[in-house]
Amino acid sequence: MHPRMTPDLHLHNSLTRTKERFVPIDPAHVRMYVCGPTVYDLAHIGNARPVIVFDVLARLLRRLYPRLTYVRNITDVDDKINARAAESGEPIAAITARTTADFHRDMAALNALPPDAEPRATQSIAPMIALIEKLIARGHAYVAEGHVLFSVPSFGEYGALSGRSPEEMLAGARIDVAPYKRDAGDFVLWKPSPPGVPAWDSPWGKGRPGWHIECSAMSWQALGEVFDIHGGGHDLMFPHHENELAQSRCAFGTPRMASIWLHNGMLRVEGEKMSKSLGNFIVLRELLSRGAWAGEALRVAMLRTHYRADLDFTWAGLEEAKAELDDHYSMLSRAVPPPEQPALQAEMADWALAPLLDDINTPLALTRLRDLRTLENVASVGGSATAVLGRIGRGWPVVPGLAAAAFREAAGVLGLCAADPVAWLKGGEDTAWVDQAIADRLAARKARNFAEADRIRDELKAKGILLEDGPQGTTWRRA
Repeated sequence: MHPRMTPDLHLHNSLTRTKERFVPIDPAHVRMYVCGPTVYDLAHIGNARPVIVFDVLARLLRRLYPRLTYVRNITDVDDKINARAAESGEPIAAITARTTADFHRDMAALNALPPDAEPRATQSIAPMIALIEKLIARGHAYVAEGHVLFSVPSFGEYGALSGRSPEEMLAGARIDVAPYKRDAGDFVLWKPSPPGVPAWDSPWGKGRPGWHIECSAMSWQALGEVFDIHGGGHDLMFPHHENELAQSRCAFGTPRMASIWLHNGMLRVEGEKMSKSLGNFIVLRELLSRGAWAGEALRVAMLRTHYRADLDFTWAGLEEAKAELDDHYSMLSRAVPPPEQPALQAEMADWALAPLLDDINTPLALTRLRDLRTLENVASVGGSATAVLGRIGRGWPVVPGLAAAAFREAAGVLGLCAADPVAWLKGGEDTAWVDQAIADRLAARKARNFAEADRIRDELKAKGILLEDGPQGTTWRRA
C-alpha cells in the first residue's frame, strides 16, 4: 500500500447502479479482469478508450494496495477472424499473431502498461470445456444437435446486470433462431466447426467455444471463481457480460462473479457515431502516425471526459490536448531539482490524485495537475502564488522544484509526462536542421547581421519552430 494515500476508493458498480466503497476480497491482493481485443484487424480509437481507462485504474490500485493482478484477455477464436482468413487467404495463426503484435505496439504508444496476465482463448480450451461440463451437470446447460447451450430460464437473476426486460434482451442479443433451442434466449457455449474452421476435441464432438464462455473460463483460471473488479466497454454489458455473469455464477454456485462491474461510455467522432459508412472511422495506427506526440495527446483527450460518460472525439480536442502537454513539458524542462521535502511533495501529489478516489474522476485530476504546473511556473520566477493557493485551499510554500516533483508523481498515475521534456518539445524526430539553423542565427548575431538573424527566426517560425532566448542560450519548441 502507498505509505500515505488512504485506500478510500469509491466506484460506480454497474450491477447495483450505485457508487460503492471498494472493499477488496483480499486487501493484500486485488484482482481485476478486463475484456481485451478480438485480434483480426488494427485497433480503432474506440478500442483505445477502455485500455486507457483501466490502465489508470490499475496504476491507482497499485498505489493503494500491496499487490494487483490485472488480467486482460486476447480473443483469438472468433467468427470475424475466420471470415478474415477466408477473405485474405492468410492463415488464422498468422492473422492473430500479427494483429496481437499490432495491438501491443499501439497500446504502448498510448503509455498503457501491459496487464499482469494476458490469457488467450486458444490456450484456454480445456478450462472452457470443464466449465461447460459443470453447467451441464448443474442443469444450466444442455446438448442439442452437436451444440451445447446455456439455459437462460434456469438462472432466475438473468438480466440483473443490464437491467433489460426479457423482450429487450431477446431483441438486443440478436440470437440466431434454431429449432434445437429450448428457449429463444438460450445462447451457445459450444458449437460444431465446419471444414476449414478451427476445431478442438470435446465430449460433444469436434468444435469451438462460444464467445461468452471464453471470458468466464479465462477469468476463472487467472483470478478464481469470484474476484474484485470486472471491466469493459458499455457495449459489452449485454449480452457478453450478462452471459459471463450467468455462466460463472451457475457453474460455481456463487452469489456473484465480480464484486464491482465497471463500464466505460461509448465514443463518437465529431458528434456522430463512428462508422465506416460515415467516413469517420479512425484507425488508431493512422492517428499515431501524426507524430510522436499523438498517443499521449489522445490519452489526455480521453481522460478529459469522465470514463462513464460518452466521449466525443474531435480533431480540435486532440490539438488542445497536445497544447496542454506542451505546457506541461515546457514547465518540466525548466524545473530544478526539488528540495528535500518528501512529505510535502507526497501531500501535494496525493491532493492532485484525490479525485481518482471518487469513481476515477480524471477530468478533475487533470485540473489539479494544471494547478501544480502553475505553482511551479510561479515559483520558478519568484512570483506570488497567493491566488492559486487560496483557490485550492492550501498553504504550501512556493519553492522551485517542489510542485514539479509532485506533478511528476501524480502525472505518473495518470500515465502522463514520462517522456524526456526536451525531446518532447522537439517533436521526437531528427531535428539536426533546427540546431544548424540556430547555430547560423547565432553566427549572424555575432557578426551583427541582425537582418539575417531575424530572417532565420522568421523562417523557423513559419515551419512551426519557436525560439526562446535565455541566460542558458537559445532553446526551441514546436508551435
